[in-house]
Amino acid sequence: MRIKEILQTIEALAPVPLQEDFDNCGLQVGDMNREATALLLSLDVTESVIDEAISLGCNLIISHHPLAFKPFKSLTGRTYVERCMIKAIRHDIAIYAAHTNLDNVLQGVNFKLAEMLGLQQLRILSPKRGLLLKLVTFVPESHAEYVRNALFNAGAGNIGNYESCSFNLHGEGTFKAGATANPFVGTVGKLHFEKEVRIETVLPRFKQPEVLRALLSVHPYEEPAYDFYPIENEWHQVGSGVVGVLPEAIPEQEFLYLLKDVFNLPTIRHTKLQNRDIHDVALCGGAGAFLIPQAIAYGADAFVTGEAKYNDFYDVDSRLLLAVVGHYESEVCTKEIFFDAITKKFPTFAVHKSAFDSNPVKYL
Repeated sequence: MRIKEILQTIEALAPVPLQEDFDNCGLQVGDMNREATALLLSLDVTESVIDEAISLGCNLIISHHPLAFKPFKSLTGRTYVERCMIKAIRHDIAIYAAHTNLDNVLQGVNFKLAEMLGLQQLRILSPKRGLLLKLVTFVPESHAEYVRNALFNAGAGNIGNYESCSFNLHGEGTFKAGATANPFVGTVGKLHFEKEVRIETVLPRFKQPEVLRALLSVHPYEEPAYDFYPIENEWHQVGSGVVGVLPEAIPEQEFLYLLKDVFNLPTIRHTKLQNRDIHDVALCGGAGAFLIPQAIAYGADAFVTGEAKYNDFYDVDSRLLLAVVGHYESEVCTKEIFFDAITKKFPTFAVHKSAFDSNPVKYL
């Protein structure tokens, strides 16, 4: 099995185009066409993690945090990032990162955190806009079903929990084939009337090339007519943060102890208790404090995240309970997400979860 087959499993879960603009997800080092020996999963890539991969015979590391965020002008070993790059190259170890693309999808980081807390009725807190397109094409009635199925198989037609979604309007199209044309129906030089179906469907913007290839490969016309329109709808399957509800409302202090138990925390930072119960919970792993306004607007009783600044505790202004559990603690679950996805697809392949604690923050 090649490395790229494993990476395709991760990208099916968290497509790289769904990463934030500042991010650097995907293959960082190595050749994805090489045979995979074994895999090591980690939150971060450090020199100790690479040494661990070498000792385990792994030639692939998949991490949540990218090793390299910025371009290199040189590789001299001056920083730990450069030393990791050099060591990985020397030992033929491929390094891959799924970061904000894994944050932004269903079944990603935030949904895993919500599952760990037992939250129900989950949905994305801040859905993305501008990532969807509408495809309109015109097909002879005899081929409409064939074309629709090809579009659906290529990734079009998914809306929430529904798939194979389309709108179909029957009508009549006209065309006159030119002298050098090879028309599917009609006669060269003569105006032709054809019973057609106008097919409309939606697709993620990053799927456009794949969907267009599918359309052109099965459409019977020599010159298919089609249009892609950008749409500004919120995409409720992609975005930042999660909101959900606890099975039963619990007091604030009990909720904080729940967080300590679930995330194995030695300590937890939080805003002043307001003597109220917690039922509606918003959360975002990592540095999620930018979502505090959305959590307040949603009406959450609590917002849980990995990092927050001093002023964030003021800005909450008693409108909800802000609980900060630590960046590492809120994202170490990514190893489980990777492990479940890969072992389900490749049950006999050797997959290891890093035993090395890469958390740079220590508690006394």
